[in-house]
Amino acid sequence: MTWFRKPKRKLQAGERRELPTDVFEKCPQCAEILYRARLAQNLYVCPVCGRHLRIQAEDYLRFLLDDGDFDEHDAELRSADPLGFFDLKPYPQRLEAAERKTGRGDAVITGAGRLDGIPVYIAVMDFEFIGGSMGSVVGEKIARLGRRALEHRRPLIVVSASGGARMMEGILSLMQLAKTSAVLAQLHEAGVPYISILTDPTTGGVTASYGMLGDVHLAEPGALIGFAGPRVIEQTIKQELPEGFQRAEFLLEHGMVDRITDRRELKATVAQLLRHMLGLPAAVPAGDGETVEPEESAPPPPDEGAASQQRRKGERGEAAD
Repeated sequence: MTWFRKPKRKLQAGERRELPTDVFEKCPQCAEILYRARLAQNLYVCPVCGRHLRIQAEDYLRFLLDDGDFDEHDAELRSADPLGFFDLKPYPQRLEAAERKTGRGDAVITGAGRLDGIPVYIAVMDFEFIGGSMGSVVGEKIARLGRRALEHRRPLIVVSASGGARMMEGILSLMQLAKTSAVLAQLHEAGVPYISILTDPTTGGVTASYGMLGDVHLAEPGALIGFAGPRVIEQTIKQELPEGFQRAEFLLEHGMVDRITDRRELKATVAQLLRHMLGLPAAVPAGDGETVEPEESAPPPPDEGAASQQRRKGERGEAAD
């Protein structure tokens, strides 16, 4: 009896079944099929090839900050449509669709929290909101956060993921380069630490402003970091670019970033940098494997930065301002 036998036939390309995205995910680099829950435990780093997959802004906040300790700022800000921009659809419709998709009003989340016990101000960009493009709201939120960091003398951390300035807002989006850069210059003069974390991709106006103005630049492995994209550059100069051009490893080799840091080590690395920059003692490991936090030292007086600069000028024999 052959009633249980089924005729064999070749599976056609159009009949291939897609993997359920809520259970499995395919690594874009090595094509390994990964169990999504296990991948999440590994912070979306492929255990086979080490590829750092793109993640949402909330994921960075979850693993960088202590126990989800986060107080969001300026969540109510929304972009206007000053140019009446229309391509395939009106700009306001794009904004509404992006807000429905991501659940937030624009391409950056800003707020305050604690990282390894250290109070910080943090901004995290989300590439899913119109390609993480920097419009007037993104620039305003980061500028406001920088001013808060300056007022309270707390470190600033920005996690960048962007395709660049938002063309729908024209010159208003380009103005954000100057606005954010001016605030960061004030932070630098006051001696308030700013750490820039560059993820895949960080391009365009973000790279030309706050993305590359940190006291320390950390990059995730393989992240695309640059101003114009590789294809645009090749078409412009009519030359083939070096292998790995604009990737984090290429930038490290040429002195554009300070360190490439695995996502799973990012919190510990940032904490170590902040303790050094703030003059805080290192965390002391306890006998049972836990970490005992030392008492926080008192913050320096607001005018200490200016006094230090004046003293250094005197030592160099320069005239006082």
